[in-house]
Amino acid sequence: MKLSKTNQKIDNNVCKALTIACESSLHEVAGFVWLTHRANYTNFPGSLVVTCVFNTDEEIDAMKALQQDEIMIATIQKQLLKVGVVVKNIKKSVRFDSEQACQNKHDGQWADRLALSIVKQKPNARRVH
Repeated sequence: MKLSKTNQKIDNNVCKALTIACESSLHEVAGFVWLTHRANYTNFPGSLVVTCVFNTDEEIDAMKALQQDEIMIATIQKQLLKVGVVVKNIKKSVRFDSEQACQNKHDGQWADRLALSIVKQKPNARRVH
């Protein structure tokens, strides 16, 4: 689906912010290799999902043991704020995954794997009388 001009501009700003966060983390976090994002722009920024990818599951465990996940999340949030994107609960919007897990469960097909992690919109609340 093609994005509207407004949503394209938002997406470009998100890409710029995440590129800076990615470059920073590449130099500071062992095993980190890349990140990507997905969003449903009818529910943005609530639908934003950032996936940080490592080589192995063990590297994710080691990174979390050193609490580098908190640093990565803070870096992502800081860069998003610089482009005017305010995510209410950034910890729910940032996920950690590995090349190893993708290879084992999705034969290395990241498009299939990432499609599973799109945040669903909240259903409308209904009143029952």
